[in-house]
Amino acid sequence: MHPDTDRLARWLLGSLQLDTAVLHVGQYCGRWRASTAGRELGSFHLVLDGHCYLHLDGAAPVALGPRDGVFLLRDLPHFLSPHSDPLQAASAQAMLPLLAPTDSPATALACGFFQFRGALSALIVDSFPPYLLIRGDAPAFSAAAALFDLILLEAGGDPEQPSPLIARLVELLFFYLIRHVAQGEQVAAGLLSLLHQPAFSPLLERMLDAPADDWSIENMAKAACMSRASFCKHFASASGHSPAQFLLLLRMKIAARRLHDGVSVERAAELVGYRSHAAFTRAFKRVTGEQPGAYRRDQRQRQLAS
Repeated sequence: MHPDTDRLARWLLGSLQLDTAVLHVGQYCGRWRASTAGRELGSFHLVLDGHCYLHLDGAAPVALGPRDGVFLLRDLPHFLSPHSDPLQAASAQAMLPLLAPTDSPATALACGFFQFRGALSALIVDSFPPYLLIRGDAPAFSAAAALFDLILLEAGGDPEQPSPLIARLVELLFFYLIRHVAQGEQVAAGLLSLLHQPAFSPLLERMLDAPADDWSIENMAKAACMSRASFCKHFASASGHSPAQFLLLLRMKIAARRLHDGVSVERAAELVGYRSHAAFTRAFKRVTGEQPGAYRRDQRQRQLAS
């Protein structure tokens, strides 16, 4: 793997702030239909055993088998059913416990929701496709089998009151998937696509290493070996942001991470190139919606509570 790709993958994992809630863990049998759409949240479905189909508006059905999973990063209209024909799906029905006897083939699922905290997490997520698949029989996901095993060990009992540990295991599985996607080519226009542009990956590496440097548009264009006009055009096309917007978002993400790690507001501002406390505060609030001091206090409270 290219060292720049590995660096960015690790940076992404350290930057995402995720809250996960498992809605239910159990099994369906016969004719059934299940969906997590309509809550304005990201959601997931993990197939613990059996088979089913994912139905998305305007797309062919996606077959899912044991240890397969889908993470819908946006609230997409969708449902799962045991039939490839969406017209064969029945209405929603109650989920049975995993160990309940059934008189027909069953599909065991873990389903729930997740959301990303902060505008900066949303910036990263927008670099990915609307949904991501994990395939249990793919060599790239072989290590994920252990997480499915642990989820199965924790499952059982009331489908509507799953073990809270399952949510943490799902988060690990999601981060494992994110790392895999970040190392590949299947990315939409956004943060990740810059890495796969030979002209921009060295620039991104230097910006990550030295966010406080003078990153004027001229200096960014020079680092990318482009004219100013060509750089602005191609950078915006690849990232979805102007160079100045991208620099601001990147600096505030790094500053947020430093505040999370406990550095002072003044030091965080200095590390990303701000000498004016007021200017840094305005920039940070514009991107994150919070004052840097309040953000730092909130992060410390979260750490103490966890």
